[in-house]
Amino acid sequence: MHELAVTEAILDIVLQAAQRESARRVVSVSLVIGELSDLKQEWIQRYFDHLARGTQAEGALITVISSITQFVCNGCGAEFSQSLRKVDRVACPSCLSNTCRLIGGMDYRVENVEIEV
Repeated sequence: MHELAVTEAILDIVLQAAQRESARRVVSVSLVIGELSDLKQEWIQRYFDHLARGTQAEGALITVISSITQFVCNGCGAEFSQSLRKVDRVACPSCLSNTCRLIGGMDYRVENVEIEV
């Protein structure tokens, strides 16, 4: 159900962008969502369709790109990306330490808003 609150925030960002650009309508919205996030595109689209009724964003298509999880090594301080879908254990590519801290992967952001003017 938290997709509803997130989708409200996304719609606010989209409508502000549309207003800034004097858009006639919003065609699509591209989102980047961290691979550890439990946000689902299907629910975001459903809530967006409901919330956007009667606005410039009505009918806009939501697309989602998954971003890879970000870590920092506790041993050498290196920051790196590693998809958790592809490994059993996370290890620093610089020093091979496996004492790494999660710093990103549950986030989301509006990457692009396609509009018609």
